[in-house]
Amino acid sequence: MVKQEISEIKKLFTQNNCSITRICGCYVDGEKNKKAQFKQAFLALPEEEMFKYFEILRKTLSGSLGKNLHTLEFPLKAEEEGGTQELLLRLLGSKLKDDELLDQFYQNIIDSYEFVGNYLILVIHDAYDVPGRTRDGLEMEDASDEVYEYILVSICPVNLSKPGLSYDAEENSFHNRIRDWVVGVPDTGFLFPAFNDRSTDLHSVLYYSKNAEELKEAFVDLILGCPLPLSAGGQKETFQMLVEETLGETCSIEAVKNIHEKIIEMVEEHKEDPAPLVLDKNEVKTVFAGSGVANEKMEVFDQCYDTTAGSDTQLYVSNVVNSRSFDVKTPEVVVKVDPERTDLISTRVIDGRECLVIELGANVEVNGITVRGSLDVTHPNTD
Repeated sequence: MVKQEISEIKKLFTQNNCSITRICGCYVDGEKNKKAQFKQAFLALPEEEMFKYFEILRKTLSGSLGKNLHTLEFPLKAEEEGGTQELLLRLLGSKLKDDELLDQFYQNIIDSYEFVGNYLILVIHDAYDVPGRTRDGLEMEDASDEVYEYILVSICPVNLSKPGLSYDAEENSFHNRIRDWVVGVPDTGFLFPAFNDRSTDLHSVLYYSKNAEELKEAFVDLILGCPLPLSAGGQKETFQMLVEETLGETCSIEAVKNIHEKIIEMVEEHKEDPAPLVLDKNEVKTVFAGSGVANEKMEVFDQCYDTTAGSDTQLYVSNVVNSRSFDVKTPEVVVKVDPERTDLISTRVIDGRECLVIELGANVEVNGITVRGSLDVTHPNTD
């Protein structure tokens, strides 16, 4: 799914656009016991509760693609009879009205979800009448291409509210506030099926993780059966290792700068694309070659990629390169440079030591104080 498709679904979570048919929930304590369950028609909820649920649902589709949100594809094994996809399809087909199916689904989550503390499992069913669009992207209100039927699962921590004082209006006084259990923002969730190309895609699911570095592999394996990509941090570390191992002793500031500039060029070229820029093995190899990496170094690239990333691994550019800054770091000094002005930095050997040279312009500040370079100092006339 791309950003625009996710936004289209999130817009449904408002009172005016809502078409959610049913909401179900299971409250689980820290000992993995089911403490309470509920189910009802969503539109029968009190207005204030409805708004609170809307907030949770929107949060389950928030964050960055490739970091918090991942479109996962079901492998053939998951789509076979008895596979993980089957229970999801049965839940979807039941419109969440089969209590036995729901109970089995809740138990599968409890068995696989590693979490310290209490949490709430929320599941909604919706049937979205997808409006047609003209060639220039305008919606046609009276034209519908299909009905997108889906379930959205949100797993939210439930914590005690903070202690404090509260005002009692009747007694006109302050008292110790009664602490109660409060549902927090989702920790994990998923949308099934995915809404790819503004249409139902039963072969994919959109997965959400609040913590981009903890994707909960055991949970995803048992509930979805889909392979997970590397986390955002894992992709960054993998790319850094790939550069270091491929370039070896030639991994200089200039070489890294060339690779960074090449990728920034690609980002600029694809800035109008709806989908985030993702590089596979061959595209990363093209970046390296186009950045001036020597042929003899490129000979070891394939082995390095397969070892560090895996031959089928794709890397989100937003995870491996900071398009807003080019950083040079030593244990004592950190220099941040506008990625469009990396030409201002270079290296030079001075007094036998390799030094970083930064060209200073007319406006230089140190600790917020405007200073003048030594070449600009005007000496008094001594004649």
